[in-house]
This record gives sequence, C-alpha cells and structure tokens, in this order.
Amino acid sequence: MKLKVADQLHDVGPHIRMNRTTKEIMQDVVIALIPAFLGSIYFFGIKALILVMTAVTTCVISEYIWQKLRKEPLTVSDWSAVVTGILLAFNVPATTPVWAVMVASVFAIIVAKQFFGGIGSNFANPALMGRALLLFLWPASISGYVSTYHAGADAVSSATVLGLYKSGSQISQFSKWDMFIGNIPGCIGETSKLLLLIGFAYLCYRRVVNISTTAAYILTVLLVTFIFSGEGLFKGDILVNLLSGGLILGACYMMTDYASVAPRVKVTLAVIAGLITAGIRLWGMLPEGVSYGILAANCLSGLVDNLIKPHIYGVNVKKSK
Repeated sequence: MKLKVADQLHDVGPHIRMNRTTKEIMQDVVIALIPAFLGSIYFFGIKALILVMTAVTTCVISEYIWQKLRKEPLTVSDWSAVVTGILLAFNVPATTPVWAVMVASVFAIIVAKQFFGGIGSNFANPALMGRALLLFLWPASISGYVSTYHAGADAVSSATVLGLYKSGSQISQFSKWDMFIGNIPGCIGETSKLLLLIGFAYLCYRRVVNISTTAAYILTVLLVTFIFSGEGLFKGDILVNLLSGGLILGACYMMTDYASVAPRVKVTLAVIAGLITAGIRLWGMLPEGVSYGILAANCLSGLVDNLIKPHIYGVNVKKSK
C-alpha cells in the first residue's frame, strides 16, 4: 500500500544541517556542567568527585568495550558517554555506594543507549534510565541525603526539602537563599540552582538548547502545583517548588535532550513531562517526580512526533492529500 505524499515527505526531509558536530555539542554541555560539578565538590566534598569520575569512567569504558565486541565504529570520542556519566552522578546523593553508580552507568550505556542503536537512536535519557534502575532495584542506595558544606565524617543526615514538605515538617532551617546557592540536602548536582543556571545560560548562548522547552516544562510544573496545592504541599509557595528539588537540573539539561527536532513537539513533550512531574509531587508517594516525568515524556516522543507532524517546507500538504 502506498504511503500518503505527506507521510513520505515527513520522513525524507528536507533536513536542516549545521556545521556543529555532535562532539562539539557534547563538549559544550560538559563545559556548562562544570560550575555545578565544582559546586558539588564544595558542598559534598571528595565523595562527589569520586562519584562523578566513577560514572564518567564506567560509561566511557562500557561504550568502548561494547562497540569493540560488536565491531562497531567507536564513538567514545564524541563525549556523549561523558555527558551521560556526569548527569547520572548528578542525580544521586553523595552517600551513594560506588558500586551502585558503576552498575547504573553500565545499564545506562549498554541497555538504555547501545541496545537501541547509540546516540540519537535511544528512546529515553540514559542517565535517568540508570537512576531509575537504582530506584527500582536498590532504592536504599540512593536515599541517604546529607546537608553540610563538606559531607564526610561530620555529614548531617537529612531528608530533602521536598521530602520535608511532603511529610508536613517545617523547613525553617533552609532559607530560599540556601536553596538557590545549593546549601540543602539533595542529589549532588541538583542543589545549586545558581550554578546550573550559569551553565544553562552558556548553552543558550551557544544555541545548543531551545529555552522554550525548558520554560514550558518549568511553567507547567509551577502552574499545576500552584493551582492544586491549596493548603497542602508548598502552600502556594512557587519559589520553594522551583528551588527545592531537581526541577532546574531536569528542565535545563535532560528535558532538552534531542528526542525530537520539531520545536512544537519538544514543547508538547515538556508540557506532558510537567503534568506528570506535578502530579507525582502533589499526589504521588514520592516527593520528587522529575525523573519519571521526563522518562514518561521520552517514551511518548514517538507518538507525539507522529501526531504533531512538523510543517513540510515548500510543500502544500492540503493539495498533496
């Protein structure tokens, strides 16, 4: 059976080509993540450095060995495995065992990325898939949060700000300034919104990401939680909702993953992720919903991309039908 002309044209182009390579884009992402990486070492000590280096090394080696065994072209030099390792480590607390990070890194690269054809073909963010594996199999390994400037022998155990809100506890010990600069318990790469936003500004300057996707995701989460929170979660405090969890990290560095090239598809997926994230924060058992919201949107990207087909430049779709 013949495909419709519109369907045929949707699959074959025309395509916009850029001089920028995948390696250059990934290097820009790594540069953007450096401020938050340095901040994680300042706030959580040497353990943050160990976890990031472990995740990056394991991701790179896993990709190299897999492609060597399958006699595929080596892509470890494109820096995508490095980005996956950094983001994976950013999504775990400083108390996470090294072995857990290594297992999650192997899963992220081999199963979530290479099983589906490598970079550009994976249906979901590999770093979040690795974190999801730990949440499913060993939740205790990534549930020990600390709140000190230098997490070590003197580390103070604490629930995250979102966890405290969810349980109805007071969070007077954490000011909004603490939440903004990163002096709160949480995953090592998500706490300092200031440093994450500095890196994101660099990505916008380099035109690596489209700010509309990030804005759509954040605004959806804030709007839904503000409307439905009432006297419950957050009590209508938008700043606490914005600064207390992993919303900025997810919106700036993972929601912007290249699941689709069509801007309106990206924005639609961001809204879907925002609705799921807000729903989990408001009514779910978990205090945080960023990972699951983004992963759910990743899984729906093919469907949304098919339903919201981009305009075919130079073709009158109505006439072709």
